[in-house]
Amino acid sequence: MDLDYSEIFAQASIETKPSEDIEGFLGEKRKIIQPQSLKDPKLEELKTFLIDWINGSLHQEHIVVKSLEEDLFDGLILHHLLARLGDVKLDVEEIALTATAQKRKLRVVMDALKQKLRLPEEAMQKWSVEQIHSRDLLATLHLLVAMAKHFKPELELPASVSVEVLLLEVSKNGIKSEKMIEYITDQGVVAEEDTSNPMDELLKLGAQKVNTVKQAILHFVNKNLFNLGLSVSSMDSQFSDGVILILLIGQLNGYFVHLNDFCFRPTTTSEMLRNVSLALELLKDQGLLQHPVAPEDIVSQDVKATLSVLYTLFKKYKNKGRAEDS
Repeated sequence: MDLDYSEIFAQASIETKPSEDIEGFLGEKRKIIQPQSLKDPKLEELKTFLIDWINGSLHQEHIVVKSLEEDLFDGLILHHLLARLGDVKLDVEEIALTATAQKRKLRVVMDALKQKLRLPEEAMQKWSVEQIHSRDLLATLHLLVAMAKHFKPELELPASVSVEVLLLEVSKNGIKSEKMIEYITDQGVVAEEDTSNPMDELLKLGAQKVNTVKQAILHFVNKNLFNLGLSVSSMDSQFSDGVILILLIGQLNGYFVHLNDFCFRPTTTSEMLRNVSLALELLKDQGLLQHPVAPEDIVSQDVKATLSVLYTLFKKYKNKGRAEDS
């Protein structure tokens, strides 16, 4: 039986924070990896890969990492990695013994990494000094993957590694929690060049032929959304938040996905990712998703990813109306 993290978090808040200080934690968000995801072989493979990469990079310095959570929190390993891979010299103490000194060192390292990696602000928000120092595995993995991709782009990271997380948010009304799928690595070159995916072949054709297929799929989509009073005019943008995709899957299968299970009017990337992740899980449960698709690709309006999902539905249900009419 899985633990209810929201209750644990709420109880911890009551026990450790004076009531007069609660307001200082309003708006705080925290992600916790679900226990079943911690046992995922793909996650273990990624952790082992990163440990081997770090140890290989720092073998001349006789540094051996055994645990990502326990060996990186004080900034020592990150400091050496940045110096070795980025040729960055920092004026920080070699070994920081106190928590204050460790956070101070981590802050200097993080600032230097920010200058080196030059990632979008949204990507940089996946980790922080506090998270790394508190041994947050998810934040540590995101940081190391970003470093590996920047400094060693030739590395073939394990593809499509994801975890189910519980997102906790402190508000005046209590603690809100929601489950979502978070990807740590992308699909990789092999998945992108998989010629068994018909979308690869389609996108090699001329724009006119691609548009013809799009129009056929749009006609199929609108025919099946008619009873809901919905219409799609742009395949590239209207599926990115997952709402119409969820409703379409429900219509095709004769059920209605309860509004409590997804966000009907998503405004944030997190809400969109949650919706799209649910849609992909529904397809997986039906055995329809033949080729891996990352929720991030749908949200970012990637043409191939969107077409892959819609083509799967089109191929399966294109004769649905005819069968019902006969």
